[in-house]
Amino acid sequence: MNHTANTNHDAVLRARVALLGSGTLPIREQVEAYRLLAEVTPLAYLPRLSIALYDYSRQEFAHDTCIALALRAESLEAARRIHTLEPERLELLAAALDAYRELLHTTGDTEGAAAATKELASLGHRPGNPDQRFHRLAYH
Repeated sequence: MNHTANTNHDAVLRARVALLGSGTLPIREQVEAYRLLAEVTPLAYLPRLSIALYDYSRQEFAHDTCIALALRAESLEAARRIHTLEPERLELLAAALDAYRELLHTTGDTEGAAAATKELASLGHRPGNPDQRFHRLAYH
């Protein structure tokens, strides 16, 4: 389905201009822009959305695990969507899944963390350091 028919083109233009601006956009605003742009240009913006959501969960909601977990779940969903469109984007999916697993473990959801670990293994990846994984993806 083409989402452009339901998208406000002025909002899309504002989001693109905000991201291209010379100053550093606060992470909250980056996430909002990427959420909108991922609907109209998923191949370009879903990976950026996934990474920004992870950063947002760490930078702004480290103290609120409920919100951080919801943001990481959204990051994982974005990574799954891009992996469906481009199966070679496995590293992004592994990073998002590992970050989600890590926070599930921290919150005491051992069943959820075990399921995520099992899924990670099925992708051929082991649990590691999500920060390092996302850092590699963000800067390469």
